[in-house]
Amino acid sequence: MTAAEGPSTSIWLRPERSAVGRPARWSRAEITEVALRVADAEGLDAVSMRRVAAELGTGAASLYRYVETREDLLDLMTDATGAEYELAPPTGDWLGDLMALGEQARVIFRRHCWLAGLTMTRPVIGPNGTDLIEHFLALLQGHPAGIEAKMEAFGMLNGITAAFALQEQADPGLQARNLAYLSHALTAGRHPGLAALLSPRAQLQPPEELAGRYSDIIARVLTALLGAA
Repeated sequence: MTAAEGPSTSIWLRPERSAVGRPARWSRAEITEVALRVADAEGLDAVSMRRVAAELGTGAASLYRYVETREDLLDLMTDATGAEYELAPPTGDWLGDLMALGEQARVIFRRHCWLAGLTMTRPVIGPNGTDLIEHFLALLQGHPAGIEAKMEAFGMLNGITAAFALQEQADPGLQARNLAYLSHALTAGRHPGLAALLSPRAQLQPPEELAGRYSDIIARVLTALLGAA
């Protein structure tokens, strides 16, 4: 392996498997599929090289011929979920198309509860990710915004959608506990801004109501970033 093909480079820039040893028994796609199944059933912490190897009926040492580190495996898993999008052609309504893409992302984040957190902490671009970015730009073809603004919009759409997904996964009792403490804190009279927020006309929204405002919020963000076409 050359320095350019070391573990610090993208896994997609390295050979599919080690050049030494017996003929390949699995593909990266097959290994990734097993890792996805473990993560979806038991959470991301359950995904290890040893566990995935066991699911394949082999030892961890054998798996390292295909995937060098757990981080590589996480990258493969994240990118694999990008294949779940249905990349429909542009309709001419750029905002509607982008919001529809965001709604697809929400479905994928719900399907893989571990994905939103991993997207926020370990963003990765692989083959499916590059296809998704190209599709996003195609939806904006003809829009007068510059490429930098369009890429900022892509990042915000992905990030805000992941944040909403994490909020939806939060402990439903947490909001009630937070509101109870805020109500207690406001009795001191030192937080007029919060008092206005918690007035009868402006209650904090529970997570399920906030989730219902996704379309409105993401539309305002995208319009602010890109402007009207």
